[in-house]
Amino acid sequence: MNIGIFTDTYFPQVSGVATSIQTLKNDLERKGHSVYIFTTTDPNVSKDTIEPNIFRLSSVPFISFKDRRVAIRGMFHAVDLAKELKLDIIHTQTEFSLGLIGKFVARQLKIPFIHTYHTMYEDYLHYVLNGHLLKPYHVKQMTKMFVKSASGVVAPSEQVKETLDRYKISAPIKIIPTGVDISEYTKPVNTANLRKKLGLDDDTPVILMLSRIAMEKKIDHMLECMPKLLAYNPKIKLVIVGGGPDMKELVQISDDLNLQENVIFTGEVDHDKISPYYHMANLFVSSSDTESQGLTYIEAIASGLKIVVRSAPYTEELLTDPSVGVTFNDDDQLVPKIISYLDHSKAFDDHEARQQVIYNISSDKFGDSIIDFYKESQQYFIKEKLSDSSINPEEYTND
Repeated sequence: MNIGIFTDTYFPQVSGVATSIQTLKNDLERKGHSVYIFTTTDPNVSKDTIEPNIFRLSSVPFISFKDRRVAIRGMFHAVDLAKELKLDIIHTQTEFSLGLIGKFVARQLKIPFIHTYHTMYEDYLHYVLNGHLLKPYHVKQMTKMFVKSASGVVAPSEQVKETLDRYKISAPIKIIPTGVDISEYTKPVNTANLRKKLGLDDDTPVILMLSRIAMEKKIDHMLECMPKLLAYNPKIKLVIVGGGPDMKELVQISDDLNLQENVIFTGEVDHDKISPYYHMANLFVSSSDTESQGLTYIEAIASGLKIVVRSAPYTEELLTDPSVGVTFNDDDQLVPKIISYLDHSKAFDDHEARQQVIYNISSDKFGDSIIDFYKESQQYFIKEKLSDSSINPEEYTND
């Protein structure tokens, strides 16, 4: 199958979406399919760089997310490329520029497009004129309009599907959790050099947070819990990995709480260098409540880390055994749950339960599920087109 993935976000940009796409691309190619990425230009990628099967369209930074980009031209060039590549299906990963281009290409080639709904936009409305311009109703209407002609929509979690059902999306929806390449996180890693680089002793208890550094990730909630944790054990270190728009504000909060000696902001780390950070930590924590599906949670679990994350429909479904991790509802529950894991790290070690979770989050299962959905979507597309009396059925007999 020849598959075109259209996305505004791809490496070297660091995000869960970029990671999800690369994981899918690698697994589909391993299974014999051809995958072509249509994405934005990036200032960190030279025009002379050769990137096999990746096509970058001219772009500019997005207004409210300066570290994200939108394409400004290339629609007809994308059509020509798609025809030359003989694409069978389009898979859009954004509702904005490349997503709209992907829809246009699918319409021109008379092939189906499916869409993955990655972002719960209602949680991000404050970025646009402090929430005064866009309301949840606008998100609903935008989403319905975008997927109106889709032959299928991927929801990475039950929470996302519930949102799409609330929006009354008419296209078929299938829950397919994003997987990870388990081999990247299960292979042995020497963490001594990283600990030394970060100024950590071998016996220093390390709590890891890894995310985009933005206020909606609620990193400040964890920072405010740190004084209580340090009263329990003054040697604890919190390592926060990632970059983002609110770094200065969060560093200031850390300073105001006198946490300079116990909180380390590493800045952005390339995704292919992330694994050692998981392996050198004792526990992974997230206080975010905006995750439709936390890829960092999955990576942490695959690395053997136990996780403590905020309760949500997705995390409650994922974390059914303390051998994998636990959830919390209120910030006052966070500290005792962290302490319990640090004090009794070997008390929760059901190997079978962990292996079942790891299989469910593997890239192998992810890729198989997506391919099955592509085939279902192609059948849906043909059925829908043949039921449309305004088109010529002979156009679709060879699909």
